Amino acid sequence: MEHTVKIRCKNDGQMMDVNGGSSLEEICSQYHLETSLGPVCATVNNKIEGLNYRVYRNKDVQFLDMYSPTGSRVYTRTLFFVLCKAVHDVFPKGSVVIDIPVSNGYYCNLKIGRHVTQEDVDSLRQRMQQIIDAAIPVIEHEALTEDAIKMFMKLGSHSKVKLLETYGSLYTTYYDIDGYVNYFYGPLLTNTSKLYLFGLEKYYDGLLLRIPSLKNPTELGEMTRQDKMFEIFKEHHHWQDILRIGTVGAFNNAVQKGYLNDIINVSEALQEKKIVRIVDMILERPDVKMVLIAGPSSSGKTTTCKRLSVQMMTNGIRPVQISLDDYFVNREDTPKDEKGEYNYEHLHALNIPLLNKQLKALFKGEEVELPRYSFQTGKSERSGNRLHLGPHDVLIVEGIHALNPELTAQIPDEQKFKIYASALTTILLDTHNYIPTTDNRLLRRIIRDVKYRGCSATDTIRRWPSVRAGENKWIFPYQENADAMFNTAMIYELAAIRPQAEHALEQVLENCEEYAEAYRLRDFLKYFVPISYETLPSISLLREFLGGSTFVY
Repeated sequence: MEHTVKIRCKNDGQMMDVNGGSSLEEICSQYHLETSLGPVCATVNNKIEGLNYRVYRNKDVQFLDMYSPTGSRVYTRTLFFVLCKAVHDVFPKGSVVIDIPVSNGYYCNLKIGRHVTQEDVDSLRQRMQQIIDAAIPVIEHEALTEDAIKMFMKLGSHSKVKLLETYGSLYTTYYDIDGYVNYFYGPLLTNTSKLYLFGLEKYYDGLLLRIPSLKNPTELGEMTRQDKMFEIFKEHHHWQDILRIGTVGAFNNAVQKGYLNDIINVSEALQEKKIVRIVDMILERPDVKMVLIAGPSSSGKTTTCKRLSVQMMTNGIRPVQISLDDYFVNREDTPKDEKGEYNYEHLHALNIPLLNKQLKALFKGEEVELPRYSFQTGKSERSGNRLHLGPHDVLIVEGIHALNPELTAQIPDEQKFKIYASALTTILLDTHNYIPTTDNRLLRRIIRDVKYRGCSATDTIRRWPSVRAGENKWIFPYQENADAMFNTAMIYELAAIRPQAEHALEQVLENCEEYAEAYRLRDFLKYFVPISYETLPSISLLREFLGGSTFVY
């Protein structure tokens, strides 16, 4: 017997009676929502669901389009699926690894037993478009995990087998396009025809899959060159190949076999080796007077600074750190954002002329009095702190604008060494499911804010879009200016983060909008076998967030 349920649509606040068992797609068609690019998914009681989700009880529903990060992720996942099917159709004995987020797209490693040609790329693009034009339903299946494992084992999808074997879930959801099956973390679109825009280009020795821009989803993201970033990812993949751990399933399997200490020790040693190499690069340039370090939120810049300083001192260089926070202009002179509030992340919130004047004086051997900014009064004050650089002293300057050429425009390039630090997650869930580097940093920040700043996970998640907007404007455009890039993420990191992050995320209440993101992150962390942070070395960069570091912050 049919029954009705009440749906409250949070998009417009309307209540509606619908038949129990209706899909979100059917419900949306009844609402006649005005969305130019969507909806592509929805939150149901603040949990993310695909539009094939069926409603049997009263629910709060908010439909999401391509202007939302969640909608963009659902779209991108479906595009990955179509690419995988196209590779399966065009190169039946080949495979593809969806690998590196770069150049506003994703580098995909196409493995067909020879070099990838332009004709190969054109064939795949054409096949993808055929699949999209055919308007094929994307069908969701649920199976016992043991049966899903057997299925993927027969298909030769070994990375998925290892992931599902170590995940511990009783049931597994997988997807089907015209008989081609695959597993993806998170919901997908309901039909291939909903993929209205994509690009596929030859990129290095593989492919670049281009996706709609989050800022303007009617256009593809701009294809910018990120050669240095790409090389850092490739370098870490080489290290992972040596460890034979490129996916989460392989990592979990290694931990269960007792190799955790080896994984931690090798990861830490490789990171320290990179720091040593950066110091060697600085030593190779005797004119360098200043090291500039930039990176996005929770990238580990502070510990990078400290470990770099230790290695500099072992090579006869005395690092002297100055804080850009002391160079803020008076509050009334601070630029304002679109809401009319003071924007301390704006480049011109800093007294750039004073900074350059003092840097030039210091590098000439003169003594200067450093400023001090009072956050209480909003004024720049005299500090009484005088600085003179000795013959073996090198300034260390850390901040979000450090790689912006305008910050130190009056200082000759030969006197500057620029470092970009970020947590670039290189381990994959499996060969078709990458891990966003932003998720890694957000989890770090949640732990840090709860532990040291008295800020809840709810608050951190709420502020994250604003933080990301500032990074996109002030940090990412200048990352390729770096003389060296330093990846602060480690292969075991998310396993170590899991216990503290889960506890913080569990405090987010279900009636908060932030619950959807908290739930997604909690669900994602379940893929990792948890490890105790107490097993980490005392100088590990992760201890900046997890606690127990020998460094003083």
